[in-house]
Amino acid sequence: MPTTPVAQPLPDSDVCLTPAPLSASTRHAPRYRDIGQLAAGDELMRDLVERGKRLIDRGIPVLILGETGTGKEYLARALHDYSARRRASWIAINCASIPESLAESELFGYAKGAFSGALPGGMKGKVQQADGGTLFLDEIGDMPFALQTRLLRVLSEREVIPLGALRPVPVDVQLICATHQDLKTLVAEGRFREDLYYRIAGGVLRLPALRDRSDRPALVMQMIADELGLAADESVLDPAALQRLLAYPWPGNLRQLHAVIRYSCAVMNDGRITLRDLPEELMQFQPATLAQVLPLHRPASRMAAGSSSQANAADPGRDERTRVIEALNGSRWNISAASRQLGMCRASLYRKLRQLDIPHVRDQAMPAHAAYAVA
Repeated sequence: MPTTPVAQPLPDSDVCLTPAPLSASTRHAPRYRDIGQLAAGDELMRDLVERGKRLIDRGIPVLILGETGTGKEYLARALHDYSARRRASWIAINCASIPESLAESELFGYAKGAFSGALPGGMKGKVQQADGGTLFLDEIGDMPFALQTRLLRVLSEREVIPLGALRPVPVDVQLICATHQDLKTLVAEGRFREDLYYRIAGGVLRLPALRDRSDRPALVMQMIADELGLAADESVLDPAALQRLLAYPWPGNLRQLHAVIRYSCAVMNDGRITLRDLPEELMQFQPATLAQVLPLHRPASRMAAGSSSQANAADPGRDERTRVIEALNGSRWNISAASRQLGMCRASLYRKLRQLDIPHVRDQAMPAHAAYAVA
């Protein structure tokens, strides 16, 4: 792929991690602003976004990995909108949703009279449509093996031969692929071409699962604010409901969280979201310990399993984190009371919460419940 000049993010770009406020008629799916907002407050995401920006500026093919619902397509679109190709075409295709019999013509197009029923003037495939811009291949692991060979030729030769055409057509695309599958396992099983894997994996970005992100409280609050058109610091979420949202493992990740927020905002009464306004699966879910809500180890510094003494020695912040959580529990999560117990001012405690990745609801008491006792 040719090297492209360094690009700066557009100030009016419409890509971000959390959904922007929408009108009632269009509030059906997340919209996103610029790439700088993708990281939110999570250290792992900030590092991933910065690496993605450097890769896309050099025209390197990007492979985005992550569980279903983690926002792979939104990251891909954000990278396109940041890149030097942002004024050109953005073409996205889901490799798992196209019937195998139509996949070749969809990707590579066909010439006039290529087959019975073809359009009179032929058709440009997705690769040609993306010429000069970005081609996003979602669920690349589901691409039929026969098509993988043709795609490899396109990437190697920078040209495409439509069905029935006599000569190749040159193309210049920035390639971004995504999948929730382990492509190395597919390669070992003979279901994915090894040479294609190394061609598309010029730069690998692995999105963290929602349960591993330290900025879950901010994501929840922002999604609610966007759904209801509230100010960013205006909360309508009951503390007990917040803790249930933070403790839930979120198998569907951001996509599931957004659906839950939309549901809860629709059914809430008296302008406040409580436990009974959450979907049934969340109402029935019971966290075993506070550690499920507030892990004693930050996601960026997780260690292999070992004895508690080894963990404390390896992570000196563990004891401090436990002490702060115990103070918050003892004060029913009243920030003023907890800060007095810890011998610091409120502002210092807020800074400490951010440093230790402890989510909080400003000045709202947490429910006293055995499920939230420190393990």
